[in-house]
Amino acid sequence: SRMLLLVLLALLGPAGCPRTEPLSGSSQEPLFRGADRYDFAIVIPAGAVECFWQFAHQSGNFFFSYEVQRATGIANSRNILATASDPNGFQLGVSQHVRGQINFLTKETGFYQLCLDNQQNHFGFMQVYLNFGVYYEGFNMENKQPEERKELNNTLEAIGVSIRKLQLQIFHMWRFYNFARMRKGADSFLLESNYNYVNWWSMAQSCVIVLSGILQLYFLKRLFNVQTSSR
Repeated sequence: SRMLLLVLLALLGPAGCPRTEPLSGSSQEPLFRGADRYDFAIVIPAGAVECFWQFAHQSGNFFFSYEVQRATGIANSRNILATASDPNGFQLGVSQHVRGQINFLTKETGFYQLCLDNQQNHFGFMQVYLNFGVYYEGFNMENKQPEERKELNNTLEAIGVSIRKLQLQIFHMWRFYNFARMRKGADSFLLESNYNYVNWWSMAQSCVIVLSGILQLYFLKRLFNVQTSSR
């Protein structure tokens, strides 16, 4: 009897797994859509592809920027292939440079794919700084009931609009700050690489000069020894 009850519950229950994202019509309150943003550095091995998935709602502003901070290998090329695709797998943007941006509007809700391709560099890794996310221009006020809209005070509504504008401006300031961080990191690694190159090259030149001096002294001493013995 217990087994029969479990079978009936399984048949009557909802099929499939529930969606994790909230539904706009599931409650009386409107769905608040703020901003999701991430910035970090990742090391991509030689000949590898790294992908990330970012969830976004419809009518959002998606941004994706990157900069190669360090590259190794024989060719020492710092160009990397970056692509962005929608939840259906259609490609929305391509960029293949040392640094680049891919910006687009999200036309549907789902997970958007971001990929970095280092397959052209078969002998060295790349360190890439990423900055991506999605932000929304406020939330939809049409979901509120007419009575609730009438109860809103004009002053509070103006304050709310000002706060949302301020939040958006702060968000863009954060983006520009991350651009500066990317450039500073790349310049720092380039400066360190040049510093090591100059040090090793100076050391090699010093060794060559010392070795040439020793060889000159050796041959001069041998020459004088030969002349003395001939006499």
